[in-house]
Amino acid sequence: MEQKRALIAMSGGVDSSVAAYLVQSGGLDCIGAIMRMCDSELLGCACPDPGTDAKAVADRLGIPFHVFDTCKEFREHVVTDFIESYEQGDTPNPCIRCNKTMKFGVLLEKATELGCDHIVTGHYAQIEKDPETGRFLLKKAVDENKDQSYFLACLNQAQLSKILLPLGSLTKAETRNIAEEQGFITAKKRDSQDICFIPDGDYKAFMERYTKKVYPAGDYLDLDGKVLGKHQGAVGYTLGQRKGLGIALGEPAYVCAKDMENNTVTLGKNEDLFKKVLRAKDWNFMPFETLTEPMRVLAKVRYRHTPQPATVYPEKNGFARVEFDEPQRAITTGQAVVLYDGNTVIGGGTITEVL
Repeated sequence: MEQKRALIAMSGGVDSSVAAYLVQSGGLDCIGAIMRMCDSELLGCACPDPGTDAKAVADRLGIPFHVFDTCKEFREHVVTDFIESYEQGDTPNPCIRCNKTMKFGVLLEKATELGCDHIVTGHYAQIEKDPETGRFLLKKAVDENKDQSYFLACLNQAQLSKILLPLGSLTKAETRNIAEEQGFITAKKRDSQDICFIPDGDYKAFMERYTKKVYPAGDYLDLDGKVLGKHQGAVGYTLGQRKGLGIALGEPAYVCAKDMENNTVTLGKNEDLFKKVLRAKDWNFMPFETLTEPMRVLAKVRYRHTPQPATVYPEKNGFARVEFDEPQRAITTGQAVVLYDGNTVIGGGTITEVL
C-alpha cells in the first residue's frame, strides 16, 4: 500500500512545528511548506522571516521544505477585501478570509500539485466524519481556551476532507512540552496576536500607506445627531470602541455607529450597544447542505465571544437571520457569526445587518 503524503503548512511557530512532528510520527510522508505572503513592500518595514524557523524545524525532522511566493494572491484575496470592507463601514476578519482562500485554497492547490493526500496545520480544532451522512464535521478543540473552530467555519466539505488537525486533542501546554522534548527552535516562541500584515496594529495607517489615500476627519455625533467634536477618519473606528477616541465627554463614550457616506461616527453609552437580531450571508453549513427550517443553536459573533443561545431562521437569497435570546454587545457587520450545537460547528456566515 502506497504511503500517504501530507503537506505541512509551517508558519514558523510552535503549533505548526508540533503538527509536523505528530503527522510524521504517525507514518505519513511529509513535506514542509510556508507561504510568503507579507513582503516588506506590503508591510512598509523589514520584518523577520518566519521561514527561517520553519526550515530549521523541517531540517530537524528531515523533511523537504518549500517556500511559495503567494504575495500576489494574498493581496488579491485578503488585503483588498480587508480594505474594501473597512471603507464600506464593516469590520472584516482577515484570518477567516485567509483560511478560506489562502491556507486551504492556494496552499491546498500546491499540495495537490505535489501529490499530497492531506494538508496539515497547527489549528486547534477537530474534524470528524459523520458515519451516517458521510459529511465532514468541524468540532471544537479539547483546549477550549485555544479553540480556533470559529476561524475555520468557512471551510467546505472538499476542504475538510483533505485537512488534518493533529493539535485538536492537545492542550497548548502539551504542545509546548512536545516542542521542547524535540528541541525545536520554536518551542518557546510567543504566539502571534496581531494581524500578520499589520504587526503594529495600526490598520488605518496601513490602509493609507497601501492605498495612498488620506481618510479625512469628520464629525462625532451623539444618538440625536448633535455634533460632539471631530474624529480622525471613520475607517479608523470600530463598533464598541472606547479607547483612542480623543474626545472627553465627562462620561465613558463608545462607538455605536458609523456613516461612511457622511464620514460620521456616532457615540453613545455602553448600554446602547446591545442588540438581539442580526442578518448574515455567505453561509457555509457542515452537517447539512442548506438550512431549511429554524434551528436552536449557540451563536458567537466574534472569536472571544462566549456562544449564546439563539435561533437561526433561513431567509431568501442565501441569507439567514439569527435571533439571540438575550441582547449581545457590539454585534458588528463584516464579522463572522458562527453557530454551534454543543461542540459541533453547524456553520458560519458574514454579518451584513444588525436589526
